[in-house]
Amino acid sequence: MKDQQGSNRISSGVVASVAAAVVAVGGGVAWLTWQSSNSPTPSSPTNTIRQPGNSTQAQPGNERKADVYWLKPTDKSFNLVPQPIQVAATQPNQVLEKAFENLLAGPTEGSDSTTIPQGTKLLGLKAENDEVRVNLSEEFTSGGGSSSMMGRIGQVVYTATSLNENAKVYIDVDGKPLAILGGEGVELEQPLTRQTFKQNYPL
Repeated sequence: MKDQQGSNRISSGVVASVAAAVVAVGGGVAWLTWQSSNSPTPSSPTNTIRQPGNSTQAQPGNERKADVYWLKPTDKSFNLVPQPIQVAATQPNQVLEKAFENLLAGPTEGSDSTTIPQGTKLLGLKAENDEVRVNLSEEFTSGGGSSSMMGRIGQVVYTATSLNENAKVYIDVDGKPLAILGGEGVELEQPLTRQTFKQNYPL
């Protein structure tokens, strides 16, 4: 009888253990099933809150307008005429550098002309505090008479001041301030502005 009761107790313990295991497994499966049904799938992304103005997409670069100045022949002389260009940049240095690249490349169409010698290179440009310093290669000083010299000075001054008409312009050649231009000795009183150019270097 004692053996039978012991067997019964063992059987009851086994049954209880098995039952507990079944409940635990069943609960785990139920929990996993619930988690699976409530977790996001790749095809159903969760909603996210986006703050206004904080888009992660790259914005296109801002563009600035600048003017490149050419010479248009008249009956007796030249007129400085602007050609607007759009530059994908926001910093004045970058905008003016692009404008001078166009200027030194020369006009591509129309009746506009330039007296800046072919092969002139932009060695440096700095725009800061209403001042623009332009550093050009030695080719800038070669060839032409006084009219040609004044024309190229005007092109540089007006192009350099296309973002700020009141800016002061300093012209360097090979890193040195340009004092006398050309064989006829056109003297430059620097800094140059649009106003002083009109007064001192009439075309």
